[in-house]
Amino acid sequence: MAKIILTYRLKPGVTPEAFEDWVRTTDYPAMRGLSRVASFANHRVTGLLMGEGEPGMDYIEIFDVPDLEGFVAQDMPGGVVQGIMGAFMGQVDDPKFILADEVV
Repeated sequence: MAKIILTYRLKPGVTPEAFEDWVRTTDYPAMRGLSRVASFANHRVTGLLMGEGEPGMDYIEIFDVPDLEGFVAQDMPGGVVQGIMGAFMGQVDDPKFILADEVV
């Protein structure tokens, strides 16, 4: 199962409260409703466990996608994902979209 991991900061002027309300009311229901998304959670970054300085991101999203090929070919260009992406990109800076597989 592929993992899609997103890291990003909020744009200036976007409050965590407003963004997290959008996540709960719009992003979660839409993305969790896709059949190729087994799980999806958004995590607020609260700091570094070790070291000094800033973590470099405000949020981390983790998706479990059992059919990555189908997700990319059918879900990503579809209306649900495109609608969410439009709203998402209006609220975040420097998003990184990372693909990962578990080491077993």
